[in-house]
Amino acid sequence: MERKAQIKPPVEVRYEKELAALAALDQGKKPLNWKLSPRAVRTFILGNHEPLIWNGEKIVVRKKYLGNDALVERCIITLAGNRGLMLVGEPGTAKTMLSELLSAAVSGSSTNTIQGTAGTTEDMIKYSWNYALLLAKGPVREALVPSPLYVGMEQGILTRFEEITRTPAEIQDSLISVLSDKVLNVPELGEEGLLFARAGFNVIGTANTRDKGVNEMSSALKRRFNFETVMPVRDVALEKQIIINEVQELAEASRIDMPVDEDVAELLASTYHELREGISSMGHRIDRPASVMSTAEAVSVYYQTMMTAYYYGDSRMDLGCLVQNLVGAVQKENRDDLEKLRSYFQTVVRDKGGKEGQLWDSYYEARKYLR
Repeated sequence: MERKAQIKPPVEVRYEKELAALAALDQGKKPLNWKLSPRAVRTFILGNHEPLIWNGEKIVVRKKYLGNDALVERCIITLAGNRGLMLVGEPGTAKTMLSELLSAAVSGSSTNTIQGTAGTTEDMIKYSWNYALLLAKGPVREALVPSPLYVGMEQGILTRFEEITRTPAEIQDSLISVLSDKVLNVPELGEEGLLFARAGFNVIGTANTRDKGVNEMSSALKRRFNFETVMPVRDVALEKQIIINEVQELAEASRIDMPVDEDVAELLASTYHELREGISSMGHRIDRPASVMSTAEAVSVYYQTMMTAYYYGDSRMDLGCLVQNLVGAVQKENRDDLEKLRSYFQTVVRDKGGKEGQLWDSYYEARKYLR
């Protein structure tokens, strides 16, 4: 399949030039089997002030993670050590994106991934068997089907474990011995069944704090990880910039020739920020919805509205459509949250319309779609 036909190319494909330039110019100290030094990994994720000159071309390394720079540095150092990295936080706080960026920069691959669900089994984490070959040849390496943890250990690359707390506790605990001893035993292979992890192997896990108590990690497993909490964006200007950056990438990938309306992005960022925090910039107290008011949801609402404008309209953002998409996002978990959104419009949006001009006035007029 051509790369251009991919809906979401892996990070290492999307930023291939940046990674190649950083690798070619990298003079930092590298842990064994890492593609880039920790310093270059940091530059890849947090950007560079000056463009890189490589093969006669200027390569701009833009900032991809708009959050806590110190957290990124700690994550990189954790992965260079012998403990796993666990990213925890509210849904939609870019934990997955950060784990993809780290994996692409460190190992050159972000796709060696376990997706945690209630149906995840130990076979999906470690290894399974090609039963036709198993019956024909017996338990030999050729018949073994490696799963992401096995691949990570064998190749010396990172293994990502998404939403680990969605996985049954007894399945989670299959990681304990691997993270402690860096050895995976395949008893069926006899004396050849011990797989010792190559340098470069480690595990990046993610867990949503809203899943706390679903399948709580055991104390023994927690001790094998360094935990980093990824906080929601607290700054409206930063949230606006994230919306703009993410929507631009989505639009380019879908060949939607339509600029991002920065004023609408700011309006949406303000809405999400105020509903999430429970207080407006004008001092109104707001009932916070139970649903996840994440930046990722804000990006989705904007992008849905943009696509509607592009395919059905005149390529101009329609605030009525924006409100309709906002309603869908807010009430997906609890229909009672719609009343909280109505209250937000009747107080905050109404007052901002009187003070901040036409855009907020039009936003307030679109309240008729709050059904």
